Amino acid sequence: MRDKDERRRSVRVMFRLDEAEAALMEEKMAEAGIQNREAYIRRMVLDGYVLKLDFSDVRRMVWLLSNVASNLNQIAKRANETRSVSTGDVQALQAELNPLWGELRSVMRTLAKL
Repeated sequence: MRDKDERRRSVRVMFRLDEAEAALMEEKMAEAGIQNREAYIRRMVLDGYVLKLDFSDVRRMVWLLSNVASNLNQIAKRANETRSVSTGDVQALQAELNPLWGELRSVMRTLAKL
């Protein structure tokens, strides 16, 4: 552990809260997913806000995109082998893209609210 004099942050700021304020701060820290009180206070002082983003929709989009990319590679391989692409292959690919666009619209709506 480094000596106090070697710490990167040398300015100490102290303040007091009553029990209700401390409880509210603990609640907000939990909502933000931050367990370190000093890190939370620093973030609030320097940035003015803490965002906790839910990336479950983005993870779903990545999964859907991976599926589409895999199928597109299969279609490209078949097209290179046979020199043709069937209408069914293209329609299947379009059907896979529709949920991806829906997820993207949902993510964009959520981000627009921030």
